[in-house]
Amino acid sequence: MRAFIAIKFPEILKEEIKKIQEKLPKFLGKKTEIENIHLTLKFLGEIDFETSKKVVEILKVLKSRRFLAEIDSIGVFSKDAPRIVWLHIKNAEGIQKEIDEKLSEIFKREKRFMGHVTIARIKKVENKKRFLEELIKIKIKKIKFEVNQFFLIKSELTSKGPRYEIVESFELNKA
Repeated sequence: MRAFIAIKFPEILKEEIKKIQEKLPKFLGKKTEIENIHLTLKFLGEIDFETSKKVVEILKVLKSRRFLAEIDSIGVFSKDAPRIVWLHIKNAEGIQKEIDEKLSEIFKREKRFMGHVTIARIKKVENKKRFLEELIKIKIKKIKFEVNQFFLIKSELTSKGPRYEIVESFELNKA
């Protein structure tokens, strides 16, 4: 199965993200479906059943605490050729680093991590400069939310887009 570890967002936050998506400048491409919005902590790729069981065993003993995350800005990867529009998620670095460390015997460590949620995938924009100017004008209301669990998620790529299924959930400890 194709799998990743992620944080899912509360409905109220998804509603705010949808409002931000509606303000995006015109582009040819696709907005991320609201039900698929998440923060990937670690992409595992194609794994077999035995590996998924090992991942679950390792993550079940994680001692991480609940924490407050925050959406604080909007941006794109590569201003020269924007393809991904993202919202930056602050304060997820700790949990990501811990997960990365615990799984390092099975998976390569991440070279770098920038907590973000992809809200749109761009194929083309008419005027790149104007698109970027309009994008930075979007006011992002700093939204804090408690993260009290994370998930191992199975991803199935279909012609209608990705379909996600929760394989296992992991509760974070109370402070």
